[in-house]
Amino acid sequence: MKKTAHIISHSHWDREWYLSFEKHRYYFIKLMNNLIEQFKKEGNAFQSFHLDGQTVLLEDYFAVHPENREIVKQLIEEKKLHIGPWYVLQDAFLTSSEANVRNLLIGMNDTKAYGHVSKIGYFPDTFGIYGQAPQLLKQAGIDTAAFGRGVKPTGFNNTVSDTPNFESPFSEMIWKSPDGSSVLGILFANWYSNGNEIPVDEDEAKAFWDKKLEDAEKYASTNQLLFMNGCDHQPLQKTIPAAIETATKLYPEYTFKHSSFDEYTDALKKDLPEKLQVIEGELRNQRTDGWSTLVNTASSRIYLKQWNNHCQTLLEKIVEPLASMNYLANGTYPREYIRFMWKSLMKNHPHDSICGCSVDEVHREMVTRFEIVSQMGEVFVEEKAAELAQTIDTSQTLDGGIPLVVMNTTGWDKNEVVSKIVDLEKVYFSQMHFEEIPAYLQDKEMTDYKLIDDQGNAVEYQLESPTIEFGYDLPDDKFRQPFFAKRINLSFYAKDIPSFGYKTFYLVPADQPSEQADALTSDTTMEMENEYVHLLFHEDGTYDLTHKETGNTLRSLGIYEDTGDVGNEYMFKEAKGLAAITTKGIPAEFTFLEKSALRTVLEFQHTLSIPVSADDLLEVERHKLIWHKEREAGRSSEKTTITLRTVVTLEKGMKGPAFKLFIDNQATDHRLRVLFPTELQTDTHQADSIFEIVTRPNTPEKEWENPSFCHHQSRFASLADDQMGITVATDGLQEYEILPEDGTIAVTVLRSTAELGDWGYFPTPEAQCLGMQTAEWQVLPHEKDIIFSKAYVDVYQYKVPLMVIQTSAHEGTLPKTYQFVSSEPSGLAWTSMKVAEERDDVMIRWFNPAGTKESLNAAIHEDYLSYKSTILEEKTTESKDHYEIEGYEIITLGFQHKR
Repeated sequence: MKKTAHIISHSHWDREWYLSFEKHRYYFIKLMNNLIEQFKKEGNAFQSFHLDGQTVLLEDYFAVHPENREIVKQLIEEKKLHIGPWYVLQDAFLTSSEANVRNLLIGMNDTKAYGHVSKIGYFPDTFGIYGQAPQLLKQAGIDTAAFGRGVKPTGFNNTVSDTPNFESPFSEMIWKSPDGSSVLGILFANWYSNGNEIPVDEDEAKAFWDKKLEDAEKYASTNQLLFMNGCDHQPLQKTIPAAIETATKLYPEYTFKHSSFDEYTDALKKDLPEKLQVIEGELRNQRTDGWSTLVNTASSRIYLKQWNNHCQTLLEKIVEPLASMNYLANGTYPREYIRFMWKSLMKNHPHDSICGCSVDEVHREMVTRFEIVSQMGEVFVEEKAAELAQTIDTSQTLDGGIPLVVMNTTGWDKNEVVSKIVDLEKVYFSQMHFEEIPAYLQDKEMTDYKLIDDQGNAVEYQLESPTIEFGYDLPDDKFRQPFFAKRINLSFYAKDIPSFGYKTFYLVPADQPSEQADALTSDTTMEMENEYVHLLFHEDGTYDLTHKETGNTLRSLGIYEDTGDVGNEYMFKEAKGLAAITTKGIPAEFTFLEKSALRTVLEFQHTLSIPVSADDLLEVERHKLIWHKEREAGRSSEKTTITLRTVVTLEKGMKGPAFKLFIDNQATDHRLRVLFPTELQTDTHQADSIFEIVTRPNTPEKEWENPSFCHHQSRFASLADDQMGITVATDGLQEYEILPEDGTIAVTVLRSTAELGDWGYFPTPEAQCLGMQTAEWQVLPHEKDIIFSKAYVDVYQYKVPLMVIQTSAHEGTLPKTYQFVSSEPSGLAWTSMKVAEERDDVMIRWFNPAGTKESLNAAIHEDYLSYKSTILEEKTTESKDHYEIEGYEIITLGFQHKR
């Protein structure tokens, strides 16, 4: 049987990387214009072009050439130009579970306007892929994935090396998720450029094809050979028809075909051997020497990851659930605006963007995009929360009282200390001359207040001194209304706030104020305690953390460690010579900022002397393009100081203390981590990944040579034995390492470097992250592991606060306390609540973090029926009252109105 060489023309288009977005777009427009002209030629044998799997490129092009929309649509309908299924080619690990779903959902929906989608899970240059990808793809109706990384080592300038322990003997394999879902995996074993710039000249073509055919046949399990005719930002090869003619003449025993993934995979599936190697779970290049995993992009420009976590959390955990609750109350859902917010955010999700491995201009523009998404989300939440509060009946509020609605947009009931700036009195400029209002409010005697819950029970609270501040309203039916207000900062413990619901509290006048939480005391003991944990601080800022339920104590946590970094934005390489510098034994200065029944806040500060930079050799090695693995540079003998100010907060109801570190970074070429030496002796640990709490080994495979064994995480890393465990939840800190000698969890809080890396020298001075930087995390002790203890419930709610809405006394259709969706998710982890893209069904998603079956009961009210759905919001089962969820399954329920 003849072998077929499938030649797929493409260009892997990083929207921004070593050039800014607009510079890359200039060249992309040239590519598209050339491509259209090529397809227009009469009798043209140019058959197909793969548009890199991302529909955002069409938006980029049509923004400049809207007049070409119809010709492009025609090319897609004729299956000449192949698009989708993604919106962007995202980084897999540094974007959230729901961002990965939105990327596929929005991308697939975008393709419907053009008539055809290339249904292949396309990950050409993704820096490792999460283990649940096959399950997500199968739910989206995609049974094949193509990827370049994760199995074989890929290094400098797109070079692919061999290893005797290559995880599959073939470029085709079965890739299986933890739940058992599987897809056909196609590895670009010779990279996605193995058919690039095919010669037309016979002599050149002979030399080219002799090597390329041998390389492809080395890994192919069938007679279907794949040749990717393109590479990064590759211009169109217009001579492909002539090059195919030459190849056909030289190699009559082969069929050369200008192909597409549709045609290639159809032919491949018919020719597969009965048994292929099964690859399970994550693809992270673990069976390599460890120098080309690109894992340290997780700590490059950490400020980007922090911004991204803020925006993802805002959209997933607040905007969409709040809009869904508002839809159930008022019947409208602004899906177009929400989709616009998601698209704006996802433009920051391509791997060279969110990974922080581009030139400085790219990442400056990213911050602006993040700011725009944050602004959109914040005004949306403010408006929709106020709109929802207006539907609540607060007409029974006592005279002079202020209703405060506490909203919970998560899938778990919550108990939490909340704070709210409350306007006790407003005076509008229309009521009094604005110059007179501040004095009027200042001189007016303040009423005594008490706080009560929805049952009239007194609630302990804390008030700060009132202030007079300017503000304004933006009514729907009149011009802006400026005012001055007397304001107070109110804090209280909001208890039993229902999931997907709210509870109303009332600040009401009182003959005498109810008892407030104790103010700051003079007690200077370096201890913090609530009902769940106790902390004892040592003079160097480390602390002993006791889990009160079990009595277990973890000692001397929270050491800061600084090492030199002579790597680049992709990879960390520790500088030669100088050992790590730590805060162990260095006295800190302590100050209690607050100490009350609701909250204790402790601040301590270190001044750390470290080398000012790398030594002079590093700059020489950078200019010579010395690969990071081979660098010999050390740290400078010149010293500078960095200030580390740590603020620790422990509130009532918190399962562990929260930390915020302020770093005044005055040094370059270094990495700062916080260490948690647990002394737990285990072989594995757990970490948050995409729809999975993944178990990973503490030590690498035997092929691993890199002294560093860092990993990605989404929100946490966790270590446990059969008695106790500790989980470190983070806010955008997505790199960690387990040091097995003493069971240390090491979380990177800052990494400073000055070059992009890869195929040339691209200086990136802003990647040094000089000046004030911050990092936040929470430490939660628990019994046994994070799944057994269900500590993930608290971890997934870290940085997802309750909202407090001040409203007026008015009539409404909803009661003062209400739960829109009642659910008993047992051992499931909730991830999202939204309204479907193409119909008005409410969609709620969970995943099972355990390997055992779990049960799920969920209902809205009697007017709604539930059904099981795919991630693309396609119904798979009819209405049921109870669902059994398989181990590691991702479950989406749709709720449809009976009307």
